[in-house]
Amino acid sequence: MAQKDKIKWDNKYKELPKLLEKRDPCEKLVKYINKVSKGKALDVACGSGRNTIYMAGNGFKVDALDISSVALENLSKLENPNINTLLVDLDEYTFQENFYNLITKTNFLDRDIIEKIKKALKKDGIIIIETYMEDENNEKKDSNPDYLLKKDELKSFFTDGFEILDYDEFFNETNELYRMKKQSIVVKKL
Repeated sequence: MAQKDKIKWDNKYKELPKLLEKRDPCEKLVKYINKVSKGKALDVACGSGRNTIYMAGNGFKVDALDISSVALENLSKLENPNINTLLVDLDEYTFQENFYNLITKTNFLDRDIIEKIKKALKKDGIIIIETYMEDENNEKKDSNPDYLLKKDELKSFFTDGFEILDYDEFFNETNELYRMKKQSIVVKKL
């Protein structure tokens, strides 16, 4: 496990318990959840589990992956039988191919993982990605540019074998720590 990342995120959740408070799921998930067959769902880098909880409450069996044991322990307290928390290093994790009906990945950018989750999705399944992008009006000026999307970049990952159902660029919700521009995409596997 990437011990440095684990320590960073465990400490972040301990120092900022607000990050573990109940939050609404991402808007695109709410909009599209009924357009995909119920079954297995995956929440990549689930954090506090806002999307995990919503998917589980809508009849999905959810694998919630994160590197932070603090975040996963908080999510496990719900004792929801539809939620399976997995402490993983995503750099080393092997995704099952053609396994999930619905995959979410929010507020976390790893371009290599996008390629992996594309393979993990079943035909007619949906992927929802929402994460930060470069913008001169971002409040967090010290963001690592490796973790910020370029303009329209999300679209470039889904040119073959996917239908783009929705794409958007917007400033994030007010309950996040910093005002940051984001991209979101909803795609269906053909």
